Amino acid sequence: MPTIVNLDVMMAKRKMSLNELSERVDITLSNLSILKTGKAKAIRFSTLEAICKALVCQPGDILEYVNEDRIKTINLH
Repeated sequence: MPTIVNLDVMMAKRKMSLNELSERVDITLSNLSILKTGKAKAIRFSTLEAICKALVCQPGDILEYVNEDRIKTINLH
């Protein structure tokens, strides 16, 4: 998957638990966990905005695009 979710990294930097973020963003623990593990297929802009507001960060701090060709090259070495 070329889009990597770094939500766990930002949560650790802010010392915020999944439960606390869930309450602040008003999203279920289940849905937040799916997003955190990178298993989500999509995210609403309103949800992304709420997460960024709660974590005081930018969308690029949470979502990262990695070129698939680069991943294949790294895995070959």
